[in-house]
Amino acid sequence: MTSAASSPPKIDRPLNVIVATDCGSTTTKAILIEKVGDEYRQTYRGEAPTTVEAPFEDVTRGVLNAIAEIEELSGRKILDGDKIIAPCRDAKTGVDIYISTSSAGGGLQMMVTGVVQNMTGESAQRAALGAGAIVIDVLASNDGRLPHEKIERIRTMRPDMILMSGGTDGGAVTHVVEMAEYIAAAEPRPRFGATYKLPLIYAGNKEAQGQVNKILGEKSALVVTDNIRPVLERENLSPARNKIHDLFLEHVMQQAPGYRKLIEMAGAPIMPTPAAVGVIMETIAKREHLNLIGVDIGGATTDVFSVFEGVFNRTVSANLGMSYSISNVLAEAGLANIMRWVPFTIDEQTLRNRIKNKMIRPTTIPQTLDELQIEHAISREALRLALIHHKSLATGLKGVQQERTISDVFEQQTSGKTLIDMLKLDLIVGSGGILSHAPRRIQSMVMMVDAYEPLGFTRLSVDSIFMMPHLGVLSTINEKAATDVFVRDCMVYLGTCVAPIGQGKDGERCADYEIAFPDGKTVTDQLKFGDLRLYPLEPGKKATVTMRPAKSVNLGAGAGVVVTREVQGGVVGLMLDGRGRPLQLPTDQQARVALLTKWFSAVELYPTVSS
Repeated sequence: MTSAASSPPKIDRPLNVIVATDCGSTTTKAILIEKVGDEYRQTYRGEAPTTVEAPFEDVTRGVLNAIAEIEELSGRKILDGDKIIAPCRDAKTGVDIYISTSSAGGGLQMMVTGVVQNMTGESAQRAALGAGAIVIDVLASNDGRLPHEKIERIRTMRPDMILMSGGTDGGAVTHVVEMAEYIAAAEPRPRFGATYKLPLIYAGNKEAQGQVNKILGEKSALVVTDNIRPVLERENLSPARNKIHDLFLEHVMQQAPGYRKLIEMAGAPIMPTPAAVGVIMETIAKREHLNLIGVDIGGATTDVFSVFEGVFNRTVSANLGMSYSISNVLAEAGLANIMRWVPFTIDEQTLRNRIKNKMIRPTTIPQTLDELQIEHAISREALRLALIHHKSLATGLKGVQQERTISDVFEQQTSGKTLIDMLKLDLIVGSGGILSHAPRRIQSMVMMVDAYEPLGFTRLSVDSIFMMPHLGVLSTINEKAATDVFVRDCMVYLGTCVAPIGQGKDGERCADYEIAFPDGKTVTDQLKFGDLRLYPLEPGKKATVTMRPAKSVNLGAGAGVVVTREVQGGVVGLMLDGRGRPLQLPTDQQARVALLTKWFSAVELYPTVSS
């Protein structure tokens, strides 16, 4: 179940030099990939502000500026005026192919409809999210809104596309037809391009196809595909996802400022950034048989991806980001939740002003240590809230009568339960500017550990310079190139976090531990509640950790049960987190600042300034 285009392009010429861009909401990132010997490597990168808004209103300006930076650094001539030289003319001129992803202009904004909100409505939402869309509303027959309210909502939201679902094949058609009539009455206009018809995908009960076509065939660019919920017990999301991706290229991208030129420049279909990141996340999980959570925290949105037991899910928190949406993080998390991560005393108004400054000047970066610490505090909350949102949507199918075994009865499983099980999580992958460009890798690791509160043994990694979108789109045309670069240049393994589950007073025994390092050295000590400890363990190296938890403390095998596990190293190493789960910070400001200072200095999170 991938979100790639339905038919990746067939490229028969050798691809030895590839330039790829990702047009984000704030920044356009370009990378150069070259074949060195038998393997592909990422060799140079450039970036420039995205130019989709006034005064430029042409996304290709930012693309050319980012590629010009690569030209300057590499000494390779890639541009001929406003054109990319492709294929290569000689060893130092041109590239074999140019490819791109994009989330500029706010990404792909969709509205979805279903009959029952938490059944077909949720399935439609998962299909749209998996294709890289931002879902701006979910309409359903039972959503509590009156007909005129639904019509008004469709009219005012101006989505780029609508996905209609509803009903299992052969079921009743009344509610599906009713929803089609509301859409027809609303006569929705798209966000970009006043002259073209709004793309509408119908992926509901096949018995209603004729009536939907009759009602909406003239009023929209209607496309009919397979039902996303053909029977109650099964979702079939791929056909709808592929159609969303195709229509995104054919309709939406054609209307956005400068995209027509960008499409002509690219040698492969442009992919929505989140869909491309999703492709690469799924590839990692399948290749290494992992349960993983991935996050891409951007300027406007935070995307969370997960693969648990082979099931891929993606959600987008459209109001949580680190530049354009930074004030929304403040509004949603609340000032107290952001303040709890700031390791110094600051008055409320100053903090609010700093956050608003970032919103109106989205391309600025922190200039002082306290500015950096404030951004890191905000990112923890954006990451935390986005994961809560993801858990609520990454669920089993609702409305299904499950066959229950004796063990199920004891586990109290219900349909619609979240698929995210932090104890079964193998790997957390961080991506996006705040995580990829943190001055110290330990900062990325601690931000993710604080936000996600992993349980037991969890490995963490980060996208080195934010190139997952580029590799996602590259994997659709040359999987070897994408895999080579991913393994050698993209993924930076930070290390492993060991987090006992339980609570206790600071200083009380949490667990006794023994670490056997690969060089034969052994460390035996006690982890107390409130402790955060870090041991160097290099990338590619493994150590054996034995934890003997206190009676009430659990490491995944049950309270008080001894656990021995082999753990992987990374550029940060092995972190033992005795701060308790769930993580609780003191409410008193002075006590909290003292505790944060203790934790941060224990792992050398920030430079210590001597007075």
